[in-house]
Amino acid sequence: MRLQGKVAFITGAASGMGRACSIRFAKEGAKIIACDINDEGLAQTEKQVKEAGGEILALHLDVTKEEQWQSVAKKAAERFGKINILFNSAGILISKPLVETTLEEWNRLMAINVTGTFLGMKHIIPLIEKSSSSKEFGSVINVSSDAGLMGYVDYVLYGASKGAVLMMTKDVACEYAKRNVRVNCINPSFTDTNMVRELTEGEDPTKVAGYVTPMGRVVQVDDIANLVVFLASDESACINGLPVSIDGGGVNFME
Repeated sequence: MRLQGKVAFITGAASGMGRACSIRFAKEGAKIIACDINDEGLAQTEKQVKEAGGEILALHLDVTKEEQWQSVAKKAAERFGKINILFNSAGILISKPLVETTLEEWNRLMAINVTGTFLGMKHIIPLIEKSSSSKEFGSVINVSSDAGLMGYVDYVLYGASKGAVLMMTKDVACEYAKRNVRVNCINPSFTDTNMVRELTEGEDPTKVAGYVTPMGRVVQVDDIANLVVFLASDESACINGLPVSIDGGGVNFME
């Protein structure tokens, strides 16, 4: 198993990418700390991880609250004694024209997507560093987006947040490169999650124009899990500070 003996801290674990990666990480041998503000969804993730044979600690976490980060970091360290992997998956999506975007919406999305990612790295990376060595690097994977690489109509807010995540990733990767912690980010295009289905008003995104990649398919959460497992594992030992696109070639085909 590719993550045998490792401990992974995952935010946004109640659904979508976070849930898929929690389950997949467990199948690959990792112990899971799963966090989310959605307690009901988190309970379902906990159930599915246990059904997959994994060990899991499920914790309520509002990623915008530093005191909650301090609390869950302490509980995680007490339970497992170490952390090797951080997957900062928590995030929301708001798509609106510039002049219709309210300051309240701006602040809320930035607090979750940007501040939440910052606080995750601030409080979990020190634990990863303590658990790492020159022979076993820790790994942080943040979630940016293709919207952090190129422009979209009505995406000034979301795009700004994902651009910020991308640059934080590069900066922290530089800071920790000689401290046995790697930091990368993934840049998915539209992925078939509840968040995207809300944007498409319940329509199947596989059938909505603009959501299908140049390869003729929509990104699935299992595609995300495949990539994140690789970046979390020692197989990617020399990959650091990299934004990894997972978009079926969308960035290359943008007109």
